[in-house]
Amino acid sequence: MKHAHTFLVLALASLVGCSFYARGPEDYRKVTRDLLEKKNEKIEDCYKGELAASETAQGNVVVRFDVEAKTGNLTNIKVVDKKTNASENLQKCVVDALQGLKLDPPDQRTGEATFEWDFSRAKR
Repeated sequence: MKHAHTFLVLALASLVGCSFYARGPEDYRKVTRDLLEKKNEKIEDCYKGELAASETAQGNVVVRFDVEAKTGNLTNIKVVDKKTNASENLQKCVVDALQGLKLDPPDQRTGEATFEWDFSRAKR
């Protein structure tokens, strides 16, 4: 399973007169990637389930989500249909695996991210 990362961080919070934790774009990318990698085993299990159903199962799943300011909760987790070609079952499993993730400590800024999992037997 190969991971491709693309992140865009948007600063939406007022920065005047506040005491808070605010990551720079590179740090935000790293901690978000690290958070997602905590689910690698679960996502690998998703793919193993697909392979059990079909030995030729492969494809990619691209998800888009927000990281809420101040709480760190991942929200609006959705598959990017135009960039995803894996089965609907695998797509759902990946999205379900990400539910409940929370960036800790949270950031004062809202983050918007896109992440891709490439499920290819040739890379196994």
